Amino acid sequence: MSLIKSISGIRGTIGGVPGDGLSPIDVVKFTTAFATFQQRKQPGKRLKIVVGRDARLSGAMVDRLVVGTLMGMGIDVIETGLSTTPTVEVTVVDKKADGGIILTASHNPRHWNALKLLNSTGEFLDAAEGNEVLRLAESDELVYADVETLGHVTEDLNTIDRHIEMVLNLPLVDVEAIKKAGFRVAVDAVNSTGGIAIPRLLRALGVKEVVELNCEPTGDFAHNPEPIPQNLTQIAEAVPAQKCDLGIVVDPDVDRLALICETGEMFGEEYTLVSVADYVLGHTPGNTVSNLSSTRALRDVTNARGGSYAAAAVGEVNVVAKMKETHAIIGGEGNGGVIYPELHYGRDALVGVALFLSLLAHKGMKVSELRKTYPNYEISKNRKDLTADMDVDGILAKMAQKYAHEQVNTIDGVKIDFADSWVHLRKSNTEPIIRIYSEASTTEKADALAQQIIKDIEGLM
Repeated sequence: MSLIKSISGIRGTIGGVPGDGLSPIDVVKFTTAFATFQQRKQPGKRLKIVVGRDARLSGAMVDRLVVGTLMGMGIDVIETGLSTTPTVEVTVVDKKADGGIILTASHNPRHWNALKLLNSTGEFLDAAEGNEVLRLAESDELVYADVETLGHVTEDLNTIDRHIEMVLNLPLVDVEAIKKAGFRVAVDAVNSTGGIAIPRLLRALGVKEVVELNCEPTGDFAHNPEPIPQNLTQIAEAVPAQKCDLGIVVDPDVDRLALICETGEMFGEEYTLVSVADYVLGHTPGNTVSNLSSTRALRDVTNARGGSYAAAAVGEVNVVAKMKETHAIIGGEGNGGVIYPELHYGRDALVGVALFLSLLAHKGMKVSELRKTYPNYEISKNRKDLTADMDVDGILAKMAQKYAHEQVNTIDGVKIDFADSWVHLRKSNTEPIIRIYSEASTTEKADALAQQIIKDIEGLM
């Protein structure tokens, strides 16, 4: 069993011994800690929290525990039922709530679940806030409400429709152009709530025909839910077979977006953000942000449009902080996560779909042709296993020193930017390994760079 406690929430495998897996006791404990944290921020106020979940098999059980615990803390709950992460985020603001809890383990397999915690702006807690919730969970400071002040539940099952309405109202979402294009689009929602949200969005956008794959939200995932090429063979075959213009894949909580060309080839998860950013920058020039492990193509596109690009530490909360600091008009992560502040500061596949279809309609070209218009880079992902007694931080510091003559960034591990490539080294928080991401113009060059860096690390060991 596994239980991972971090500033962004609590993630674990369902069942097992309390404190080892995500047991009912753990769900109650961490929900109580979050409620206590929220109450201390606004003492004396009757709080309101939005709760939503993806479709995974444990969702209903975890949802009942979370809602009941919040009621037991004297907090009113807006229960949204089956939802998406970005939907809960925008609903917190729309309902003027004091926070939110999303019950989803994102791309993790079916036996996982998690509590993701939001503040009153619908954004994830920062490091200090997250650490305080973790501290409270292990303290003896948790006190429940008496019978006179228990919370109440209001059910609102229309939040996905409201979210879609917000997306349609964005100035750069061109519904008329999409309707005129007459697109035929395939969707793989891996049997989660994307199967509710994405087809509904596509029809509202005027897509001519929607081919649904794994869109029944049973939570019994048809394949590994992470939207990476090796897991997407079904839709890769279906898109050309069904004569679709585009394939769309989302993860179980619908904050990551992968695209399939009409040929069945991957558009490239890294290029979801690149293409959408190019469309946005073409209409509203400005700055962009992605994390250090994302493709250089976003920097190239931004510079070509006259904007400035900045890199953030890995993690959505870090990207959002850097976007606010640099007044970026769009940003995100290379895993297909698009953050468009015009609507909200959160990765949102619905926004990504609407903006990409607007771009495609305006360009009037095939998806594979569009892909060729962007700078081409390939990323290689590797790791170096270490022994538990090794000083990982020391090794990274020596690598930064070794390559001090290059452009080095140490805000999150060590990233070394070369003239035509880069490598990013990060230590794992859970095991003695160094993750090594490298990017170059070809896979062979990216792999060769990674192997060179691995040899350097071995030399330091």
